Amino acid sequence: MSSASPTPYLIRAFRCLRLTLYLMFIGLGAALIYPAVCRKRRSLLKQRWSHTILTILGVTVEAQTTNAPLGCLIVANHISWLDVLAVQSWRPSAFIAKAEIRAWPFIGWLAERNDTVFLRRGNRAHVKAINSEINALLEAGMDVAVFPEGTTTDGTHLLGFHAALLQPAIETGHPILPLALSYRDRQGEFSLVPSFAGEITLIQCFFTILACRSLTVCLTPASLIETAGKTRRELSQAAHTAIAETLFTKSGFHLAHIQPETTPDPQAV
Repeated sequence: MSSASPTPYLIRAFRCLRLTLYLMFIGLGAALIYPAVCRKRRSLLKQRWSHTILTILGVTVEAQTTNAPLGCLIVANHISWLDVLAVQSWRPSAFIAKAEIRAWPFIGWLAERNDTVFLRRGNRAHVKAINSEINALLEAGMDVAVFPEGTTTDGTHLLGFHAALLQPAIETGHPILPLALSYRDRQGEFSLVPSFAGEITLIQCFFTILACRSLTVCLTPASLIETAGKTRRELSQAAHTAIAETLFTKSGFHLAHIQPETTPDPQAV
């Protein structure tokens, strides 16, 4: 990994100022513009806002194109909070997130206004309503993104997938779009900088990213997986394999492969 010198403190302060002002602008837009425009226009705004935030943070998006139709369940590996912005800048999507995020100051409020589906673990009665909400989004032609590992990693390995999170795609017959995420530094080497895993706090992760001169987030979609006639275990294994193979090809290092499905979670969607 690269030992490039960190970003000067003056530039970090400038990035913080720009980001603060831009988040205020986004907040006003979400409050005043969202209610007055259609879903397609909101998606374009999400895409533009996400791209600008990444630019402010010195993050470049390198994304391969895909001819996948709208209304896919995007299944991706999870490394950082930057993942959400990267996917939004590529294909604006609704996200499945843990319910605790809704209580986060500003971020939770903004996520709620951006079609985020909040998952309350441990509440089985909530599962049916959540599936219905996701189904409605897919049927409306909106991509829905999920991180089925259930947590973040440092990007050097791929955890098993919670297959239950793929159920809405089966119910609606919409395809699954596997997406491999990885990060590179300015020398093109694999970077651990964006990792929001282990004991790293959100604040620590943010300031580590801020200190990095530049990053590139690579989004590499695999082939679509049709859901008709397949069980969610089969779909989980297929998506896991597609992402693992794509990451190996893209990153050039061996991933620590484990079973493609984690211990079944009866509370999961």
